[in-house]
This record gives sequence, structure tokens and C-alpha cells, in this order.
Amino acid sequence: MFFITPMLSILAVYILAAVLPAIILLRYIYKHDTVEKEPPGLLLTLLFMGVLAALCATVLEAIFQTVLDLLVDPGSPVYTILLAFLVVAVVEEGTKFWLLKRRTWYHPAFNYRFDGIVYAVFVSLGFAAYENITYVLRYGLSVARPRALLAVPGHAAFAVVMGAFYGRARLREGWGDLREARRDLWTGYLFAVFLHGFYDTCAMIGTGTSTVVFLVFVALMFLGIFRLVKKESATDAPV
Repeated sequence: MFFITPMLSILAVYILAAVLPAIILLRYIYKHDTVEKEPPGLLLTLLFMGVLAALCATVLEAIFQTVLDLLVDPGSPVYTILLAFLVVAVVEEGTKFWLLKRRTWYHPAFNYRFDGIVYAVFVSLGFAAYENITYVLRYGLSVARPRALLAVPGHAAFAVVMGAFYGRARLREGWGDLREARRDLWTGYLFAVFLHGFYDTCAMIGTGTSTVVFLVFVALMFLGIFRLVKKESATDAPV
């Protein structure tokens, strides 16, 4: 009994360190949804959808990486690029996007363009929080700080881009422009895949040059994302 309480306290610290970055970013996005707040029940469901997306992605990535191992030399730079883009980015952003659309596209609360960003970020940060918990429990608090500064905001950034186009697609469908709506959906997904894939490629290569490129890319991406959130919030429109 005397050992259980300290163990639970340590576990609580680990989990808090893992989920706190996601909570901060969720609050930031939620505050920028200024026209009409989303139902708490829906947002909670989207967080769980993010966890489900992470579980699905784990299985799919293992399958696709096994196939990639058979086709490409794992020690080659081409392998790293294909792994980052076609396995990790395509699968992770794909599972998020699929569950996001299934849960929210025809939901009555999806009545403003900025809602697309809110929904995408909640799914993505549910994913990121679960992923972060697994990393922190496996590798300890030493990974909490870099993941809080890079990985979790990275997932949020990919989601903001996807969500911006997702909201526009919903708006275009409301206008009856189904072709442009589909184009926006694909554009948002592919932009998220590109950002995610480039992020992971630079991180996986791990050379001095790739690290510099990675840091510059992340800084510019985060700056652009903060501006995009403010712009989309300020110019929000009903769908």
C-alpha cells in the first residue's frame, strides 16, 4: 500500500506532462471560435475519435512499413522519405480525416466555417495526446519537453490546415458547388500530408543540415498557422 501511492503520483505526473500541451492548444483554438461555441459532448467525442485514429494508424503503419521493408532498402534515404510520407503521414492524417468527416460533416453544429478548424484540431490533439502518453510512459519525462514544443503543436498545425479547407468545403457544399467542395477536402488532406511528411523526413534523417531545415520549417509553419487561425477566426462565415 505504501508503494502504490508514490507509483500513482508518478504516473499522474507522467500523464499530466503528456496531455498538458494538448490541453493548452485545445484551449487556444476553442477561444478563437468566437461566433458560436461547439457542443461539449461533440468535442469530447472528437477527442476520443483522435485516440481511435491513433490506434487504427498503429495497425496500418505496421502493415505498410512491413511492405515497404520488402520493397526498399531500409538504410537508404529513399526509404526514409517514403516511410515519412507514404506510411506515417498518409496513414495518420488519413485516419484522422476519415473519422473527422464521418463524425462532423452532417452534424447540425457544423454551421460556421471555423468549426472545421475546431473539429480537426480536437481530433488531431486527441491523437497527439494519446501518442504523447505512450511516448512519455515508454521513454520517461526526458521526451516530454521536446514533444511538447514540437510534436504536439505539429499535429495541431497539420490539423489547422486540414480544418481550414474542411470548413471551406462545407461552405461550398452549402452553395451547391460539390466539385469545389471535393477539391477543398482533398487539398486540405494533401496539405496536411505534405506538412506531416516533410516534418517527419527532416526529423528522421537527423543530419546537421536536416536539423537546421527542420527548425526553420517548424518556425515558419507555426508562425503561418497562428496567422491562419487569427484570420479564419476574424473572417468566420456561416455555412
